Amino acid sequence: MKRAIALAVRNVRSGRGGPFAALVVKDGRIIGRGANRVVSQNDPTAHAEILAMREACKTLRSFQLTGCEIYSTCEPCPMCLGAIYWARPSRVYVAGSAKDAAAAGFDDAFIYGEAALPPSKRKIPMVPMMREEALAAFRAWKSSPNRKRY
Repeated sequence: MKRAIALAVRNVRSGRGGPFAALVVKDGRIIGRGANRVVSQNDPTAHAEILAMREACKTLRSFQLTGCEIYSTCEPCPMCLGAIYWARPSRVYVAGSAKDAAAAGFDDAFIYGEAALPPSKRKIPMVPMMREEALAAFRAWKSSPNRKRY
């Protein structure tokens, strides 16, 4: 965690991004690093955890992080939390809390609140459209011999 915190501080001081960093570790070895790059890369998904998991998955040549641990300088936001669950690491260590992030101007409570609302009631409405046609993709997936469970 000390290395992740040092990476977060360097990231802020260098002007490259926000105060977040994450490491992915497997068998005591760092296989993925990430520091927030949302603004510098003009990418809303360039969060520390996402970048660290991308690098680790490339290293492992796998879309899952089985047997890995993630060290994050802060409790993950909703996007990162979802990605972490999809990646299935063994454990996640966090330093700061969501309240700490909110106090610094990063408040994810709004997103958690939006996710709890029916799609039509969200600030960005989720409008149903062409569901029946879209089911063709799921049928193709179910019958695909190349389907890989995840």
